[in-house]
Amino acid sequence: MKKLLLFVCTLFLIQTLTAQEAQEKTIRPFFTGSFKLTFAVNENFTLDPDDDETFLKLTGTFFRFGVGYQFGKRFSLSLNAGYDHHFPYAINAFPTYVTARYNLWGDIEGSFFTQFSRGKMWRPSSRYEDGDYYNFGVGWQLYADSRWKPVIKLLYHRKNIRGFEDSGTLESVSLGIGFRFL
Repeated sequence: MKKLLLFVCTLFLIQTLTAQEAQEKTIRPFFTGSFKLTFAVNENFTLDPDDDETFLKLTGTFFRFGVGYQFGKRFSLSLNAGYDHHFPYAINAFPTYVTARYNLWGDIEGSFFTQFSRGKMWRPSSRYEDGDYYNFGVGWQLYADSRWKPVIKLLYHRKNIRGFEDSGTLESVSLGIGFRFL
């Protein structure tokens, strides 16, 4: 029994070491960038076709750039920075954050994924204080023959800003397009 247990442990150790060696070969650096538009439901919208009000209205634009590493086929980490502008509140912000991304299916070349980000939001004016930044969402990295991979994302953003309105949070949902250069 002891020999069988020793054999199984040795076999498991060899398999683990060779799997880590194969995974280390797939660690790749990458660059990423994106442009996102944020929409909100128009409070003035009615079902009357003559009121010239749309159901959704544009409330913000986000620009993002980042660098990171792809670990194997499923997991990646990146460090990102960007610029946000929210039209209704005249708020400009510079979020810096870390993103963890997990490919639900697919591989490095093309995948459907989920991601979570957390970081700090810097404010260039003294009107509001700096705050915390979070986002969560899903995306689709399209297959491409080149190293430039197009990406489409749908993300929920939450910015905690002390002194902003009642709750101190600014929440939005964005639809974005971008790229990933592997």
